[in-house]
Amino acid sequence: MRVACIQLTSGKNYKKNFDNVIKFIYQAIKINADLILTPEATSFLSNDKQDIFNNTFKMSADPLINKIKEIAKKNKKFILIGSIFVKEKKKLRNRSILINSQGKIQIYYDKINMFDVKISNKEVYNESKNFKPGNQLKFTHLPWGNMGLTICYDLRFPELYRDLSQNNLHFISVPSAFTKFTGKKHWVTLLKARAIENFCYVFAPAQTGKNHNYRETFGHSLIVSPDGEILKIKKRGMGIIYTDVDAKYSIKLRKLIPSIKKYK
Repeated sequence: MRVACIQLTSGKNYKKNFDNVIKFIYQAIKINADLILTPEATSFLSNDKQDIFNNTFKMSADPLINKIKEIAKKNKKFILIGSIFVKEKKKLRNRSILINSQGKIQIYYDKINMFDVKISNKEVYNESKNFKPGNQLKFTHLPWGNMGLTICYDLRFPELYRDLSQNNLHFISVPSAFTKFTGKKHWVTLLKARAIENFCYVFAPAQTGKNHNYRETFGHSLIVSPDGEILKIKKRGMGIIYTDVDAKYSIKLRKLIPSIKKYK
């Protein structure tokens, strides 16, 4: 399987974000990627609740979701919208959506762990104020193996990944918008740890750069092997990374070191 991760600098201009992600999806198709992943907050990124509500839709009516459905069907590709904000009554969902090669939504996952963190007096995040958290782990079968779905801050909760890995996973997606501050400290180390602990490939498309006046993201989109090797990395700037992966390698490591089991 050839996998491609897209790195974006999504901000408050919905049309610009839309055009950028579609452009990079087509680039990934040109290099024959089978699975294409975008980062968290693909279509819009803002700290302002009203801004977000004005630029989000119900899942069935979202223009970007519907466009990616068309592209996936026409080109017979699997495309994971790493996350998109979806309206549900008075709150929002931070939702990761897998579109299959028939252009249908195969599965979606709502971010469970909300990023409620005060980094400094100037940098405060309170996702639970605007977003309703999910309460279910999600995984799905791809033609090449099984993939678990997570989003960004979930990365700091290893028990979530261990529970997911009980489902014979080969791949885990971690679309993210890690802050520049926390990313420098922990991003790469955490991704490698989750890969090694669960003997899974980790696909981590990321936001990068200055998204708006109050948010700067770390970038460093990564594809990590089941033994923690960095296969591809894009440190900064928008664009794509891609590589070929083989689910059999994940199986080989699990047989060699049979540690994928619940602690007793």
